Amino acid sequence: MALSRSAANANFDIQIKLLMIGDSGVGKTCLLLRYANDSFSPTFITTIGIDFKIKTIVLDDKTIKLQIWDTAGQERFRTITTSYFRGAQGILLVYDVTDRGSFDNIANWMGQISNHAESNISKVLIGNKADVDPSERVVSTEEGRKLAQEFGIDNFFEASAKQDINVKQAFEAVAKHVKDRLLQDGSNNRPQRPNTNQNRGIELHDGKSSGGGCACGK
Repeated sequence: MALSRSAANANFDIQIKLLMIGDSGVGKTCLLLRYANDSFSPTFITTIGIDFKIKTIVLDDKTIKLQIWDTAGQERFRTITTSYFRGAQGILLVYDVTDRGSFDNIANWMGQISNHAESNISKVLIGNKADVDPSERVVSTEEGRKLAQEFGIDNFFEASAKQDINVKQAFEAVAKHVKDRLLQDGSNNRPQRPNTNQNRGIELHDGKSSGGGCACGK
């Protein structure tokens, strides 16, 4: 398969920027670490501002370079994170099936998407921590599925970073949707370097002991 000069030099055909959003503590970072590094830690990790991982995959004979941005869920970082909607081609909206508030706030996050992202951006809805005991669950699978339908989100998954359930499937579903859309539109998605100036001066993680709580799973 012939590649453009820029793509050949970078060893990939398409670069895709994905953005993870959702309330603090729903496990966005843990999902990303599971997908990008195949690792899991029960340590409470709060993302400060923004962080990102790079992962290269093959989808339908296309080599895809994923640039996955992990955003802070706290309100005080909202002015930082909303700037990262620009240029994003796919969004992963994450809630915690043990936290009704994080599920209800998906509507607010959808508002952020409407205000700051491209109108045709690809989306996936993820209900994280699906491995918990049924007695701890407060959001049913059917509620999650109905919410996805309500917002016109084609892909919905219940996932567990801890047990590695549906993590790969969720990331690659939205990546495939973006890829198909770019190829259909004939978009020239040229490789770009991460804007290091934009990241400079932002601390990314505030690690705390697991005794203080657990963002990733029970």
